[in-house]
Amino acid sequence: MPLDPFDHDRRYGELDQVIRAYLGQPADDTTDEPSHALTAYLRHTWHNRPWAIAAAERQLREYADNPPGRLRMRLGEFYAVPDVGLPETDLQQWLYHLADHLKRSLKEGKVPPPSNPTTHWEWHARFPELGQFLGGWYSQDMPDEFGSHDEATDDYQRTTDSQLVARLVGEITELLALNLDDTDMALGLAELGMEVDPPAPYTPAAWLASTADRLSSPAVEYGPPAKQ
Repeated sequence: MPLDPFDHDRRYGELDQVIRAYLGQPADDTTDEPSHALTAYLRHTWHNRPWAIAAAERQLREYADNPPGRLRMRLGEFYAVPDVGLPETDLQQWLYHLADHLKRSLKEGKVPPPSNPTTHWEWHARFPELGQFLGGWYSQDMPDEFGSHDEATDDYQRTTDSQLVARLVGEITELLALNLDDTDMALGLAELGMEVDPPAPYTPAAWLASTADRLSSPAVEYGPPAKQ
């Protein structure tokens, strides 16, 4: 039978985060240098969940030491490493490389300096609620579901817990503080799931600032006018 969520997270939860960091990125780690993807994982995790790096190192090494055999594969009781573009015969050594880089980072205190997000995983790890907001309310179907951007934002505010709304406002404020130019901001919003353009005449940053202001005000109710 497949792993239950508790057993999965206990044995593979942080390993899964490391592997997900390679989405859309090459697994080109070498013995001496971590890949761009692993550097992004280390940068975010060092500054937000530093204790998780040791768990990731242990889970990676244990998985490489004990790859799933035929019985576990038949029962589904194992973590299936997604396709990272490597031959299956190279996966075990690659996992050891990752574990070695994480261990070296911990032992030597090698912390990547803060920077803007550079990978899909890092964008979503740093701005999780903004990713939920943009991916859920501003997909390509947004014009068919809502009459305007403001209406979509108001729907999010009405249907989302107020603490998550407050978290979104904080994430927008943090993103705006990066002072990205229009092109980089648009690319970042696209990484987070936005598939429509901001309403004219707003730039991406100006629309985000306007959206944060709107979310900081009481929710707007849409519907027929009240009878007199």
